[in-house]
Amino acid sequence: MAIAEYPDCDGLALAALVANKDVTPLELVDEAIARAEKLNPALNAIVFKAYDRAREAARAVPEGSAFAGVPTLLKDMRGGATGMPTRNGSRLNPPIPATYDSTLVARFRQAGLIPLGKTNVPEFGILPTTESKLYGAAHNPWNLAHSPGGSSGGSAAAVGARIVPLAHATDGGGSIRIPASCCGLVGLKVSRGRISQGPDMADSTSGLSVDNVVSRSVRDTAAILDILSPLDYGDPYFAPPAEGSYLDAIARAPRRLRIAVSFKRLDGTPHDPEVTDAVRKTARLCEELGHTVEEAAPPIDSVQITSAFMTLWAANTALGVSRLAQMQNIAPSLDNVEGLTLSLYEAGKAVSAVDLMTAQQFLFRCARIAAKFHETYDLWLCATLDSPPLKLGVVDVDERNLQKAFAPIIGYVPFTAIQNATGQPGINVPLNWSKSGLPLGVQFVARNGGEMLLLQLAAQLEQAQPWISKTPALEG
Repeated sequence: MAIAEYPDCDGLALAALVANKDVTPLELVDEAIARAEKLNPALNAIVFKAYDRAREAARAVPEGSAFAGVPTLLKDMRGGATGMPTRNGSRLNPPIPATYDSTLVARFRQAGLIPLGKTNVPEFGILPTTESKLYGAAHNPWNLAHSPGGSSGGSAAAVGARIVPLAHATDGGGSIRIPASCCGLVGLKVSRGRISQGPDMADSTSGLSVDNVVSRSVRDTAAILDILSPLDYGDPYFAPPAEGSYLDAIARAPRRLRIAVSFKRLDGTPHDPEVTDAVRKTARLCEELGHTVEEAAPPIDSVQITSAFMTLWAANTALGVSRLAQMQNIAPSLDNVEGLTLSLYEAGKAVSAVDLMTAQQFLFRCARIAAKFHETYDLWLCATLDSPPLKLGVVDVDERNLQKAFAPIIGYVPFTAIQNATGQPGINVPLNWSKSGLPLGVQFVARNGGEMLLLQLAAQLEQAQPWISKTPALEG
């Protein structure tokens, strides 16, 4: 029997149904599987099914856990789970099931979350759209002709379509916030060192990439952060400790904040008018809630930071591709990686140690510029994306010329990679929709360690202008 209230509930609401014995964990899992089987053929969000394992897990959920019995999904990058392969969206990566859980997945399970499978990604998470030769394109539940974003596009499409209330995601250049914007979700990119990537990873992509979730509610995101943020003393560094529980904190309104806002890109280029309007509406809402808002932006050179970011990204792509190729005693080629990936791999191999450290040190200096900016402003409000969600097929994954390959998306993602470079937290909040019915997210950025302030403001905005009842057309 279908659970009528399932699509209206966030994760904590589903866990409350279990706690009240209105439903069992197995019934929740079966409902999620039924929804996946109905909706995924159109979405192509789920690329590996672990339904039998999920049903097994539903029979042994830790009692009293925060998300007892709540179904979830894991991104096909990191998020290693026993019995499931992680292929990074690449034909080069063999479908070998993991023999143990990552730290994140172990914490998911301890909290009562039940993984149903793996979600679609672009090859090696390179693009802000989810299209690969291995899996094909993932589709946006609000309009199937459009991208759900990337690289956590499969996770965002599944949550946006109400298959699961939250799903694992990673963010190396905006890969949580971009798909959250595209699919009308909350997406928090945490501070560098906040969530452990153990036991196998420690400092993914030279510190650019972090793990977390995409979700439908601020409270789910806050509760998950409480679960995922305890220290792992094997990690190379740690984010500043939180002052108590994130979930408890969002019950309190933030103090009056001084918020900077940008209505254009850092180079002065205007956004799509609908995006600018979304930022203006959000700024006005913040003022109505008692906060001070003024136009300002951190004095960061967008051209230089993009160049340094891409140096690290290319070098780390070369590292990942090289490791996989060596493990299998094969050479990277167009037979096993996409053209864009192959060119980025070749560019990364050409990066010298001096080039790499020069780029790293420049990004460290950018972090100091950002920290200085946040001595004046508590938060920075800006667009998450430069335009509504892209249509699928805009990016050619076979393009060998990197300048041509990235040309359609350089302006599309104007701000999110800055926080990956500086290590700061940023959150996408789904407050606005375009005239055509596509989500238009906006982003708030805090100083390093400032997740609590971001979540408090996001919860205040969610209460003032709720979004959880908005349902994509796919849902019917």
